[in-house]
Order: sequence, then C-alpha cells, then structure tokens
Amino acid sequence: MAPALALCRLLSAGVRPGPLRPHVLQATATGSARPSGRTLGSTTAPAASEPEGSGSNADLHDKVVNQPLKHSDFFNVRELFSVRSLFDARVHLGHKAGCRHRFMEPYIFGSRLGQDIIDLEQTAVHLQLALNFVAHVAYRGGIILFVSRNRQFSHLIERTARDCGEYAHTRYFKGGLLTNAPLLLGANVRLPDLLIFLHTLNNVFEPHVAVRDAAKMSIPTVGIVDTNCNPCLITYPVPGNDDSAPSVQLYCKLFRTAILRAKEKRRQLEALYRLQGQGTTEAQGPAHPPSLGTPGRLDVGHSP
Repeated sequence: MAPALALCRLLSAGVRPGPLRPHVLQATATGSARPSGRTLGSTTAPAASEPEGSGSNADLHDKVVNQPLKHSDFFNVRELFSVRSLFDARVHLGHKAGCRHRFMEPYIFGSRLGQDIIDLEQTAVHLQLALNFVAHVAYRGGIILFVSRNRQFSHLIERTARDCGEYAHTRYFKGGLLTNAPLLLGANVRLPDLLIFLHTLNNVFEPHVAVRDAAKMSIPTVGIVDTNCNPCLITYPVPGNDDSAPSVQLYCKLFRTAILRAKEKRRQLEALYRLQGQGTTEAQGPAHPPSLGTPGRLDVGHSP
C-alpha cells in the first residue's frame, strides 16, 4: 500500500515518474565514487606547478646556504691564529694610560711603565667571532668593504681587498655616503653588507664617520679597537693594537684567508650537491620513460 500511496501523491503533484536511464542505473549499481583530487587517478585539472628544475635549484640553494649554520666553526677559523701569534705581532700593546677610553677598560689586562696592555685571551675570542662572521658574509656572496684612514697602511689594505675580490676605501670618507647613498650615488646602488675597520679613528683621532653612518643604516661592522677607541658602535669589536705594522699585517692576512676560504667552500659545496643531484637522477632514471607506442598501421595494399 505504501508504493501505491506514494504514486498517488506524485501524480497529484503533477510529477510523472519516468524510466531511469541505463547508464545511470549502471553507475548506481557499480557504486562508482566521485573522483577525488588526492587520488592518483584523479581526472581533475592539474594545479599550476613551478617550472621544471626550479624546485631542485631551490633545494640546492637551501642546502648550500643552511649547511654552515649547523656548525659553530664551519670554516675552521680557530686554526688561523693563536695567542702566541697575536703576541708576536704586538697586538697586546696599547696606548698610554692617559689616552685610555673608559669603554675599553674591560679589555685591558694591566699597565706597564704607563702603557696599557690588552688582554689577548679576550682578543682571541672576539677575533674568532669576527672572522667567523666575515666568512659567513663572504660565503653568502655579500659585499665587504675595508675601511681605513691611515695613510701608512692604505696600500696594504687596498691590496688585501683586491686579492680577496672585495672593496676598500682608504681615502677621505664623505659624510652621508651611506645614509644618503641614493641621492649621491644613484637610485639602484647597493650598500655593502659588511664594513671592516682596520682603524676606527681618522687622522685627527676622532671616530670615523663611517662607523656612525653604518650604525644608522644597520650595516654590521667589524673593527679593530685600540685602547683609545670607542667600541660601542662596532658590531664585532676586536681589541688590539692598530698602530704597529706587524699587527695590521696579521689582521689583513686573517681577513683575506677567511674570505677566500669561505668562497672556496661555497664553490666546493655547490659542485658536490650538484654532482649528488645528477647521480640521484641517473639512478632513478627518467621521470617519463619512452613508451613502446602502438604498433604502426599495416599497409595492406595490392602487390605490384
């Protein structure tokens, strides 16, 4: 009685039941599900993907850039110097006690015959941190600028920058060269990523203008600070003698070695990961192997 009652209601509503189509019945009987986008056999339109090879290049870049961050001394800058080598280069000799800056007192070991003696243990620790940071900047392709106003070592500093493929500025530094660079040098100028000060004072024993400008522009700095210098605006201060020739030569040698070692390490890692990627691709084989295809059509014609 229930089917007859439902049929009467449909007829009274003006709805005539029509025969179901065969293919609808077949789909309902087999229970075919709606294709999902997560299945391998999905027939939905593929999403927009990156160009082929861009993903592997991005992974290679991430591996090369992030690898040094997993080690505290990835470039082995600790082996470049020792406290004995710093002592032989006269790094411990400071200025007279009357010229001492009050912010340099924590780095002073003592005084002998009125001359301040710098604590080389602290110098070794700060120098290792500075060299490590310089190496990381060079490894990432940053622009490094050597800055000094001492005419005695201008040729040495310029040669050091040229040997390691970087830049140097040993002449008069115009104020606003960093803070007002778009107006003075152009709109598309790129500022240096790191400034290395071999001398933080100018010729009249005043703080170098670039120290203040770099702090305003948030540019990291590495500086050799003597007992008469102010280390507050230097990101990585290295307490040491900046007047004697052996000490400045040692600084230039260490910075040049750290920069060249970092650049060489970058080339080696890029070549290594590139070879590993090629080996993995060859081992897996091509992504879409060529199919045998369908057999060609046989031309059955009349024999001559």
